[in-house]
Amino acid sequence: MQKALITGVTGMVGSHMCDFLLKKTNWNIYGICRWRSNPDNVSHLINDKLKRLNFIYADLNDFSSLFKVLQDIKPDYIFHLAAQSFPKTSFDIPLDTLNTNILGTANLLECIKILKLKKTWVQICSSSEIFGRVSKENLPINEDCNFHPASPYAISKIGTDLLGRFYAEAYKINTITTRMFTHTGPRRGDVFAESTFAKQIAMIEAKHIEPIIKVGNLNSLRTYGDVRDAVRAYYMSLTTKPKRGEYYNIGGNHTCTVGDMLKELLSISNLKNYKIEIDKERLRPIDADLQVPNISKFQKHTKWKPEISFKKTMSDLLNYWRNKIKQ
Repeated sequence: MQKALITGVTGMVGSHMCDFLLKKTNWNIYGICRWRSNPDNVSHLINDKLKRLNFIYADLNDFSSLFKVLQDIKPDYIFHLAAQSFPKTSFDIPLDTLNTNILGTANLLECIKILKLKKTWVQICSSSEIFGRVSKENLPINEDCNFHPASPYAISKIGTDLLGRFYAEAYKINTITTRMFTHTGPRRGDVFAESTFAKQIAMIEAKHIEPIIKVGNLNSLRTYGDVRDAVRAYYMSLTTKPKRGEYYNIGGNHTCTVGDMLKELLSISNLKNYKIEIDKERLRPIDADLQVPNISKFQKHTKWKPEISFKKTMSDLLNYWRNKIKQ
């Protein structure tokens, strides 16, 4: 039976990756989590009836722990999803962001190189944030667009991106680099715009807070996708005629401003009377405000396409927070 390793299994994407693989495959799945990781996103999987899921303690910043995990498991597939993944937070903790995302990825790839895991396929999770401040004439953004990072997080993901491709070229490690554009859905952290909006709406509905929705930059243009479509794309990147060293832009098919996204959430809420206020703490020093992908390269290779509508994604996200605050 084949084996898959997921780094960052307790995150939004990692937990959905786990859900997908348990349903789609018969693989044995190993999820890396740190001793301090919050298990909420995988709590529904703790008593895995299929007994194919194993949680393992390790840390990207601890080379020895990664080495032991890879030496013991020798996975067929690795979904490298662990990261300090919050762009806004990265302005406050730039060194931790760079260390985790760049050196942590290097640690993982060095382990693979030393252990000579020549048959292992590795999905390296980069980000659309690497493109940063893109001019309108370069929309939609293809793989050859210049990098112009707008946060320490984006800089760290450029390092992640380049490391993935370097290890493929220099050491023949089977890496595929994915640059996912905005993706969201249930379990999205509340440091992201759409999730904090949904959380605030749910809390106002429940009369936990005053009817004031605090926002940042509402003019940023984004293309939204669903996390469940995203993990399916990650799976296909490693299983559909994978080509070592390739890199792909991937994203959804609904483009709108952050303000219009908020209007969608409000339209499916129970709110009638509310105020919207700019919160300066929610504004970044600079913003990647045009994030619209050209995903033709990935679609041509895999035939993948988004299946979950923007309306369903927003509805599921709001319902997630409604249930969350009842607990």
